[in-house]
Amino acid sequence: MPRNINLCFLLCATWAAAQPVVLKTSTILDGKGQTLTNRSIVIEDGKILRLAGPGEKATYDLSGLTVMPGWIDTHVHFAWHFDANNRLDDGSASKETPEVRALYAEAGAYATLMGGFTTVQSVGAEVDGPVRDLINSGQIPGPRIITSLRAIYDNTGSPEQIRAFVRKAKADGADVIKLFATASIRDGGKQTMSDDQIRAACSEAAAVGLRSVAHAHASSGAKAAVLAGCSSIEHGVLLDDETLKLIASHGVYFDPNFLVFHNYLDNKPKFLGIGNFTEEGFAFMQKAIPQVADVLKRSMALHIKLVIGTDATAGAHGHNAEEFIYRVKDGGQPPMDAIVSGTSVAAESLRLGDKIGSIAPNMAADIVAVAGDPLKDITAVRRVVFVMRNGKVYKNVSK
Repeated sequence: MPRNINLCFLLCATWAAAQPVVLKTSTILDGKGQTLTNRSIVIEDGKILRLAGPGEKATYDLSGLTVMPGWIDTHVHFAWHFDANNRLDDGSASKETPEVRALYAEAGAYATLMGGFTTVQSVGAEVDGPVRDLINSGQIPGPRIITSLRAIYDNTGSPEQIRAFVRKAKADGADVIKLFATASIRDGGKQTMSDDQIRAACSEAAAVGLRSVAHAHASSGAKAAVLAGCSSIEHGVLLDDETLKLIASHGVYFDPNFLVFHNYLDNKPKFLGIGNFTEEGFAFMQKAIPQVADVLKRSMALHIKLVIGTDATAGAHGHNAEEFIYRVKDGGQPPMDAIVSGTSVAAESLRLGDKIGSIAPNMAADIVAVAGDPLKDITAVRRVVFVMRNGKVYKNVSK
């Protein structure tokens, strides 16, 4: 090939690669509570460059769809899956190799991405680390993963041992600290870690620059976590008004979950008889569903900062958007508020509000589009037809 033709080829290829990607839209829910119409989203180098009028030449035509920022789930467990015998494997007594568990985790991550969630917080398992790193390097597809790698329990040790645990987690690459301030709802949800243990976990996390999220069903455990400086309270089925007011006054994020209980009940034969998945435990979870609706309504009245978290485990990966539907239909949360909870508020809770969670210039090009209008029919979130993360399209069945 002549030198001038070869040079032209390289220059033309470079020019083509540098061209912005343009998404033509008719309806955008921007993640901050605003609806934008007839805009084009101009994307370059994985970020939103600008929002333009409808005159831009479209790379992808998303007209007729509802376009939103990629959704964020602040509580998942990718390592939990159903094994070859269609029974729960949560890692506690797994007979699988680490490689097989990693493949299951990646399968869960991929299903979640295809379901419209471009960022998740997995709290957490050791396998999350390599899966996160491979996704970040572009070698496998998946959502952006923030992970605790492991969790702190009452038997982790003394306050000083817990502080050492936190420092080790940070050194090992943890993005957040997870602690179980109370027992599972299947065991009644009572406080298990002492106030001193909780204080050690949350304060040491802050000292090393990490957030801390506390599994807390009972008010006593949640109060201790809030006063210790924890960033978020997870679940909170049994919280009283006094505790909710404390959460509100301290600006702590709250993550009540519906999907987790529905998922367990829907898949009961696959869980029953494993660990605390007993008939009594299932009775507690059945009772918890209306309790979640109640605590959510009381939280909204207090203007608590609510995020979307599903506690997605085996059977729920890829179905995370059902949480939006439960929040609206059972919890009474307005559809726009639910979407904001799963976009900009969730991003803020992860300290990523300047990077993800809204459609605006300089934000990551994390985009999801659904068929229908979720403000009129929240079940539209089930109909994900377009998914982009960091400017790369992973799903496009819009036409």
